[in-house]
Amino acid sequence: MFDNGAGCPAAGLSTSELAAIVGRLAGLSPGVDDAERVDRIGLLESIKSAAAAAQARETTAFDTSQRDQQVAAGVRAAGVGPGIAAQVGLARRESPTRATKYVGWARVLVTELPATFAALERGQTSEWRAMLVARETMWLTRDQRAVIDAALAGRLAGLGDRQVEVETKRLAYRLDPAGFLARSRAAERDRRVTLRPAPDTMTRLTALLPAAQGVAAYAALTRAADSARAAGDERGRGQVMADTLVERITGLGTATAVGVQIELVMTDHTLFNHTTSDQQHNPASPDPSHGAGTAIGADEPAYLVGYGPIPAGLARDLAAATEAARVWVRRLWTDPVTGHLAAMDTRRRRFNQHLRRAIIIRDQLCRTPWCGAPIRHTDHARPSADDGETTFSNGQGLCEACNYAKTAHGWTTEPRPSGTSHSVIITTPTGHTYTSRPPHLPGDQHCLLDVDHARAEQLLVLT
Repeated sequence: MFDNGAGCPAAGLSTSELAAIVGRLAGLSPGVDDAERVDRIGLLESIKSAAAAAQARETTAFDTSQRDQQVAAGVRAAGVGPGIAAQVGLARRESPTRATKYVGWARVLVTELPATFAALERGQTSEWRAMLVARETMWLTRDQRAVIDAALAGRLAGLGDRQVEVETKRLAYRLDPAGFLARSRAAERDRRVTLRPAPDTMTRLTALLPAAQGVAAYAALTRAADSARAAGDERGRGQVMADTLVERITGLGTATAVGVQIELVMTDHTLFNHTTSDQQHNPASPDPSHGAGTAIGADEPAYLVGYGPIPAGLARDLAAATEAARVWVRRLWTDPVTGHLAAMDTRRRRFNQHLRRAIIIRDQLCRTPWCGAPIRHTDHARPSADDGETTFSNGQGLCEACNYAKTAHGWTTEPRPSGTSHSVIITTPTGHTYTSRPPHLPGDQHCLLDVDHARAEQLLVLT
């Protein structure tokens, strides 16, 4: 096994020197043999672990400093904390929900698990395994965490992800069996169902349930699949289980007869399978980069609200598979220059139903960079308290966490002037700025290559 030694981290490393290290990693010499490549892979893994330890230390110091600044600014004790993890999430390029968990785990790791933290600094374990120890001991007392930390010292290097989780849980249960049981019961409050996109136009419908309920549900689906297969059903076992789940939840006779409302956004070219060429739109263009005969429209992907982009052919199939269902078509027009939806305004404080729907269709997911959570709030980019208007251009879709974070001390958000694709500038209390932009809609010419921009696209929303 590769052994990188137990060297100490260099002292006094500046931010500029750290940036230089990042740049130099791309310049590793290619002229080495495979044995040295394996050594490099091991060293790079150790570097990732050491960097994770340094990041956890910096995060904990940042969290402490920001809390002190909020208190000094007059924020009441009950209101201290919001917006801090969101800043860490932006810096780490991840969602505020994940960042909130990370900040908590990092504090426990740095301040109360010295042996685990030292193993991470030395590159003897991964960031995730170190964070597993922190996660599975957060409910214990400081002294109990110290016992587990000492028990795992020297062993982490030889344990995998699952082994670290199981061993930490086992030790925690021995220290406080009553607390472990109470924690398990409290976790039932977090039961929920979530939907996430999967490859190849599939989705993952996930239910977080108490163990007994989850096992019972799976057993019922298994029995249904075994019975169907025994009766000669030619579908695979997993297919029968999936179809049975849909049928029992929706109450329909077959899984393919789903009749719930969906929102499908596509161009008119996609819906009617109409292909034109850019030369037809601009036949006088002498620029060969436009490429005569380049197909435009018919194969433009559609957008299924709540899922994401889907192929044009599948969108047409969904639009055609209405049978007795009634399908309503709303025509929305994109700006011929920016490629984004045309503006809509209202003088009300709250976004009305149609304006809210238009904002959700435009933004698709939470607008905060790297968040990607479902939209829960339709928010004023410039707050209404600061004369922000209830308009399409000043509206943005956010998840709950991001909407609350932007109201924390020191945060500002400001929409850019019209005509710049509805960008929103986010400024954090430290002065860092991030630009939020909506994703491309079907027919947005700014996401296509070699296409003339001087035409408007019609979007159709099927519900």
